[in-house]
Amino acid sequence: MDGQQSAPPPEATQIEASGSTTELTATGEPERWIDLQFTWAGKPFTLSIAETDRIFDFKAALHKLTKVPPERQKILGLTKTNKLPPDQERIADLRLATGKKFTLIGTPEGDELKELENLPDVVNDLDRDFTEDPAASAAYRNDQRNIRKVKEATAALKPNLIHPLRSGKKLLVLDIDYTILDTKPLTSGSLPPAECARPRLHEFLEAVYPHYDSTSQTSWMWLETKLVELGMIGSLKNYQVLLDKTPMFTVFTERDGKPWTHSVKALQIIWNHFPQFNATNTIHVDDLSRNFALNPKEGLKISAFKGAHTPEAMADRELDKLARYMNHIASVPDFRTLSHKDWKSVVRSLPRPDSE
Repeated sequence: MDGQQSAPPPEATQIEASGSTTELTATGEPERWIDLQFTWAGKPFTLSIAETDRIFDFKAALHKLTKVPPERQKILGLTKTNKLPPDQERIADLRLATGKKFTLIGTPEGDELKELENLPDVVNDLDRDFTEDPAASAAYRNDQRNIRKVKEATAALKPNLIHPLRSGKKLLVLDIDYTILDTKPLTSGSLPPAECARPRLHEFLEAVYPHYDSTSQTSWMWLETKLVELGMIGSLKNYQVLLDKTPMFTVFTERDGKPWTHSVKALQIIWNHFPQFNATNTIHVDDLSRNFALNPKEGLKISAFKGAHTPEAMADRELDKLARYMNHIASVPDFRTLSHKDWKSVVRSLPRPDSE
């Protein structure tokens, strides 16, 4: 941690209520937990689940305990029909009593790496701009389940600081996949890592380094290796990358009257560990607006980078524009006073650099 001290999240207080556990969170809202018992492959297990959790979380907890993936799980005895409601439904809707018993049937997956089977969804027609819907963003932030997910992710995160943080710098949270590299040929091996990188990546990082410490947000197990292959870490550069394997988590809401599920990146997880950073001095660059759902004002959407090695991709200069914008706003004391939505218009209004 290079001398950096993590700031732990507020502790929850537990009390016993009607045979179940209730947590009083930092918001003061009670959260009821249910203790369940189940058997799988002849072995007994216990599982605690919050009523504010979703069916999605229940299946994920079973997966973690048994390695039986959700699509293979058959659950007997939990409901009268032996069928679970849709993933977005809350556990409270099942009206379970603590001590409820059920049986899980299913074949576990092997220990093989599953990362490449779960690449991020890059279908942009399902994207959503939460800067235009602050009520939806507020609903996410105030959802008791999401508050707890941020707390759990904070406790689970073990940041790996390759370089120490610098005093007085702002924070750049930089998405990896389809933002600074084309992930598809990288994971398939059809192109070497250096040829998957967005043009002028190193020049961009060098340009913003005087004002920003940079971190990445991803849960990919092979991230560090790939960044080494890209030449971003492990070599002498005029910039530093702070490797942060911050987990994303899934949130649930409705869109156009239908259930809608997507993943989010919570900047609060980073801020909890490194309190010198906060909403006043953080900017999050990503090609998907929906990843900003919990922090819409800190998000800056960049165009997706795909088709590496094609003439169009090789002519991409998005990072040059981004560097000009970020250096232009670097002296602003409070980023909350800015709107990053029209950042390209701001760049067009700036004087042309001498090199152009």
